[in-house]
Amino acid sequence: MKRSEPSRRDFLRWSAASLLGVSVGPWVLARSSKAEMLHPEPLRPWPPSDTIGLGMIGMGIMGFGNARTALQIPGVRLVAVADCYDGRLVRTKEVFGPEVFTTRDYREVLARTDVDAVVISTPDHLHAQIAIEAMEAGKDVYLEKPMVQRIEDGLRVIEAERRTGRVLIVGSQRVSSILYAKARELFRAGAIGQLNMVEAYMNRNSAIGAWQYTIPPDASPQTVDWERFLGPAPRRPFDAVRFFRWRNYWDYGTGIPGDLFVHLFSGIHYVLDALGPTHIYASGGLRFWKDGRDVPDVMAGLYEYPDTESHPSFTLSLKVNFANGGGGGEAFRFIGDEGMIEIGWNQVRLSKLPPRRLSEQEFRGWNSLSTFPEAMQRQLLEAFRAENPPQREVSETQEVVYQAPPGYDDRLDHFRNFFEAVRTRGKVVEDGAFGFRAAAPALLSNTSYLEHRVIGWDPQTMQLT
Repeated sequence: MKRSEPSRRDFLRWSAASLLGVSVGPWVLARSSKAEMLHPEPLRPWPPSDTIGLGMIGMGIMGFGNARTALQIPGVRLVAVADCYDGRLVRTKEVFGPEVFTTRDYREVLARTDVDAVVISTPDHLHAQIAIEAMEAGKDVYLEKPMVQRIEDGLRVIEAERRTGRVLIVGSQRVSSILYAKARELFRAGAIGQLNMVEAYMNRNSAIGAWQYTIPPDASPQTVDWERFLGPAPRRPFDAVRFFRWRNYWDYGTGIPGDLFVHLFSGIHYVLDALGPTHIYASGGLRFWKDGRDVPDVMAGLYEYPDTESHPSFTLSLKVNFANGGGGGEAFRFIGDEGMIEIGWNQVRLSKLPPRRLSEQEFRGWNSLSTFPEAMQRQLLEAFRAENPPQREVSETQEVVYQAPPGYDDRLDHFRNFFEAVRTRGKVVEDGAFGFRAAAPALLSNTSYLEHRVIGWDPQTMQLT
């Protein structure tokens, strides 16, 4: 793919102009980075007559977090909540008020005429079924990632979105982040030259990070609707560990790829306008958290992306370790031949290291020069000196850092995008097709791990190859 990319000379020109106050670009040249603050757009008020009635389906960690975030958007009112554990229904009324309707049966939420939109924060194995039923019931849907648990359900959800005309947004909130928008802008401007690799890791070293969630002492068949929780999953006797730590089991979750890789896929696809990889290979294992779970606690994946109009072909490397003795942390890097974009928790860093000139000493020492006849060596040295006159080496890294404001939460922007679409019937940043193209390589990472083979995928048609 051919691109028009700024050279290092362009970078220095833009940087100098920026220091002089000339508006030619967002660049700053500095050894110690000077941060440029990014700011989200302010929330827009809506009249009481335009209030959206919201239903929550699933009130675990993500459910409560999503409810609190959604209610920060003006003109949104929590109407009804469904969860399979009675304690969470009690807690809902404690937090959001006694007037909120609560039930174990999500279908009662879908049947309510005062519910305009629902947020689905259930275990992964229930996503497709409930999302399709919600859209068929005339509700707009915010569906937590990954969009589906099984590849075969992806196109079913997309078809229901098309057929019903309902708004569907998938909850990988990074695609609404001002940080990812800045990374996208930098990449499209050619800030790192030609992309050749993307790498990311997300490591943890704690019980909660490894999904060892607290189990309440009153958990029992009387307080938990076990059959409703199982849904399409295999039938089993009641098991409180499986209910409250469902991410640890293939029957209900999607492992590390579905929980964490999918965020990275959605971010990559947004920044690069990419559709997805064509080849997927993943490996890993259960190394430390041998607590009865059947999903790995260490996973690594390699993915090949094809050349397109929006980006050249590149290799993607993803890694997650839930027992990292070096501590937690994450990194997300877009690497090109002229620089690197790194997205952190609350900042984007653009780094550019000027290409290092070959010295005469290196030309003599690490080259094959010494293997040639002396006359040939003298000839080549003369030519090298003529083409490389002595000059001061420039080796300092040039950096600019873009900082999000304190307390910035991209989930708020994601919900703002959703509710704007609910009101205007406009487009969302992460519809069903986008959500499935992020979920599919994550799910196929599990297939590759389990079957010990490379998986072929057509991201355009969203079909296995």
